[in-house]
Amino acid sequence: MTRPKDLDPSSNPRALLGAELRHAREKSNLSQEELGCRIFVSGSFIGQLEAGTRRMQPDHARMLDEALGTEGFFTRNCGAAAKSRYPEHFAEAAEAEAEATAIRQYGAMLIPGLLQTPAYARTVIRAYDPTAPESTIDKWVDGRMARTRLLNHPTNPLLWVVLDEGVLRRMTGGPVVMAEALRHIASLAHQGRVIMQVLPFSAGAHTAMEGYLRLMDFEDAPSLAYFEGPGTGRLEDDPATVTRLKFTFDLLAADALSPEKSLALIEALAQDYAHEDQP
Repeated sequence: MTRPKDLDPSSNPRALLGAELRHAREKSNLSQEELGCRIFVSGSFIGQLEAGTRRMQPDHARMLDEALGTEGFFTRNCGAAAKSRYPEHFAEAAEAEAEATAIRQYGAMLIPGLLQTPAYARTVIRAYDPTAPESTIDKWVDGRMARTRLLNHPTNPLLWVVLDEGVLRRMTGGPVVMAEALRHIASLAHQGRVIMQVLPFSAGAHTAMEGYLRLMDFEDAPSLAYFEGPGTGRLEDDPATVTRLKFTFDLLAADALSPEKSLALIEALAQDYAHEDQP
């Protein structure tokens, strides 16, 4: 039997690892569900590993080698796929985000990372870790700005964001930073690069009052939801949970202002912040 080659860490290790996993699974005549049962995960999780949208953990690698008879291949190579420029709790979500065809997000407390400016990102990151060295802050800001390059493509991924009105009115970094941040969002909306809606205070109680929500769809893998808290994050692939959260987002969008009215509010507040900075 020809053994699969060890992965080159300088290439795209998750994609290569996923391709090798699919090859080994099919060679063993196993469906994704059957292989998932053998390592105590769902079939959709196997699909996400094969598509490169999920990170292979060492425990999974060891069990896959045992189930597929791959002689330690996945155990040896999963380390290459684990390297990331992002904090550990967010790394897997950031990697999945880069593969998504559609991203739907509700921002309850701050502008989502894909829409942030460097100055806004620096303010938020510094607030998360007030004692971090400046070099560490620079590293995290660079990582966040690298994510925004996803939007350099004119249409992919589809990005649909609902922002709570409180995000727009929370003074983050001062009026200059806020004016720049809101103008940046407005520019992306004018370009048609993001569907932007604002959930106004007047909407009252709503379906996502507990906070943050992000949903990601993929071309050849099941959808994912991402939950985040201070210093923590978790991807969820349970189909019933993801379906329920998609309905939650639909209700948020229904309660929010139209894109046209949302853009008008964002631009008005940007102008207010700009005037506030004048002597």
